[in-house]
Amino acid sequence: MDLTRLRVLAAVAREGSVTAAARSLHYAQPSVSHHLARLEAEVGVPLLERHGRGVRLTAAGRLLAARAEEILGRVGAARDELDALVSLSAGRVRLAAFPSALATLVPDVVARLARDHPGLGVGLVEAEPPEALDALRRGAVDVALVFEHDRSPVDAEGLRAVRVLDEDLFLVRPAAGRPDRDGGRIDAAEVVTGAGEEDQGPSAVPGDLAALSDADWIAGCERCRADLVGRCEREGFTPRIAFETDDYVAVQALVGSGVGVSLLPALALRAHRDARVRAQALPGAARRVLAVTYGERPSPGATAVVDGLVRASR
Repeated sequence: MDLTRLRVLAAVAREGSVTAAARSLHYAQPSVSHHLARLEAEVGVPLLERHGRGVRLTAAGRLLAARAEEILGRVGAARDELDALVSLSAGRVRLAAFPSALATLVPDVVARLARDHPGLGVGLVEAEPPEALDALRRGAVDVALVFEHDRSPVDAEGLRAVRVLDEDLFLVRPAAGRPDRDGGRIDAAEVVTGAGEEDQGPSAVPGDLAALSDADWIAGCERCRADLVGRCEREGFTPRIAFETDDYVAVQALVGSGVGVSLLPALALRAHRDARVRAQALPGAARRVLAVTYGERPSPGATAVVDGLVRASR
């Protein structure tokens, strides 16, 4: 199959019409129609069908368009990798990472690459693990920085994961003297933590999920929420999730206002710390942060980013 024709089909799927696809590709409309007709002849099945005054993709057309995006992404990535093989003085490496990592680990890596390899461009994309891994498979990024709880999200063929760090999880509650959700006062001593370097002092009490069985909880993404629910159920209760947000700044603001409690990873507390909350390490609770690349031999640029992430985590 011709790559140009696949690019045309992908544009039709993305733009919604032949006319819009022609406009986005800067092609004449007859040229787009010609490429689509030739592609149908190559694959031997109809890819478009009449719909009113326009056309729409058939089931086969939708399937091939989705694969075309992946194929084109991998071809583009191959071109970038070949450019990068010359040296790290040229080319561009693209990194997808979740928000708290973008605010903590990633700036150090970008600064180091800019200093050591000033000709190497770096592109950043904010994405949660499922979206980051999807972008990696499609060739839209070169490195995906992701986290995992009990189940690994990187067991797909062709992906290569390097452990960056094990990130502690913390119970986050209103700070000492702050009102709780029932209007009472919380008298426990405030605990100040760093990321993986917490010093709770001799009087600190380890986090206890069971003691919060009657609390309102603030939960994040589906995978984080599943981890929270699983941990609570192992303690004999199902958490009452009152608020849902992936914004760790909003989570701490809600906790600080006394409307609930939450479970946050260390990087989120390093990226932002609300003075109205206290955090206590949950014994034995952590999630793994992984740098994932595609293929057995990642490009030199991707390797430099992965090495930088491991160094930054230390």
